[in-house]
Amino acid sequence: MIEQTDHDLSEGSGEKRAGFVGLGLMGAHMAANLLKAGWAVTGWNRSAAALDDFAARGGVRAADVASLRDEPVIIFMLPDLSYIEDAAAGLLGAWSVQAPEPGTAVVVMSSVSPAAVKNFGARVASASGGNAVVVDAPVSGGTKGAEDGTLAIMAGAEEGDFKRLLPLFSAMGSTVRRLGRLGSGSLAKACNQLIVGTTTAALAEAAELAERSGMDVQALYEVLSGGLAGSTVLDVVGPRLAAKHYEPTGPAKFMHKDLSFVLESAAAVGAAVPMAAAGAELYAELRRQGLGDLDLAAVRQTISNLSDHNAVKTN
Repeated sequence: MIEQTDHDLSEGSGEKRAGFVGLGLMGAHMAANLLKAGWAVTGWNRSAAALDDFAARGGVRAADVASLRDEPVIIFMLPDLSYIEDAAAGLLGAWSVQAPEPGTAVVVMSSVSPAAVKNFGARVASASGGNAVVVDAPVSGGTKGAEDGTLAIMAGAEEGDFKRLLPLFSAMGSTVRRLGRLGSGSLAKACNQLIVGTTTAALAEAAELAERSGMDVQALYEVLSGGLAGSTVLDVVGPRLAAKHYEPTGPAKFMHKDLSFVLESAAAVGAAVPMAAAGAELYAELRRQGLGDLDLAAVRQTISNLSDHNAVKTN
C-alpha cells in the first residue's frame, strides 16, 4: 500500500497539478503531453515565445519560478543543474519562509551530474523543512520521443515517491523505471549517453572511412541495419549522418557534458571507462571546432575535419 501524503498524485485523486520550468525543444512537448493527459500545468520559461505557445495549448503562465511554490510537483527541464539552481533560488527562498506541503516533489528531468543532484536534494530538503523531495528523472528519446510521449524515463527516487509520480511520468513516457535512490536516474542517463555518444561517433567514423574509400554511405548503413550492427541509434541518427544534415534536434555540446558525468561517476567507484574517455575527448574537439550548437550528427563533421588535417600532414 502506498503511503498517502498531503499531495496524492495517484489516478483519480484530483490532484493532477504540476509546475513546469523550461519549455525548450524537449520541455515544450513534455508539458504539452501533460496537458493532453488532463494535468493542470503552470509553466515558466525565460523566453516569452515559448510561453505564448504553451498558453495557447491550455497552460497557465507563471510570473516567476517562486510563484510555483504551492504546486504539488515542479518539473525542471533546463540545460544543466547550474541553470536549475539559479532558477530555483527564489522558490527555495520562499519555502525557507513558509514550508511547502509535505510530499511536494521537485523533479529534475534534465541530464545532470549524479553527485551534484544529491547535493541539490539536500539543499531542497533543508530549505523546505524536509517537506519537499528531489527526484531525478532524466529522459531519452529526443524531440520525437518528447512529442510522441514515448520517452524513456529513468528515475532516482524512494519507492513511495516514485509510485506517487508514476501517473505524471506515464503521461510523458512509455518506458518508465525506478533505478534506485536519488542520483540513480542521472547515472542511468549517463550510461545511456555513453552508448549513444560512442555509437554515433563509431557510425560517423564508418561513414567517413566508407565515403573516402568510394563507398556509398547510405548503402553501407542499409546493410549494417540488417546485421548485428543494427540499432536504434543507426535508425534515428544514421540518416542525418549519411546526409550530413546537422540542423539541431538537440545541441551536440551536451554530449560532452554528459560524458563528463560518466567520467566523474566512474572515478568515484574506480571503474575503467576507456570508451567514455575517448568519447569525451572527441566531443570536446567538436566543441573546439565550433560545432557544439549543431546536431549530434555533426560529430561526423568533426571527424571529417580531423581526417582533412591528417591528409594534409601525410602529403
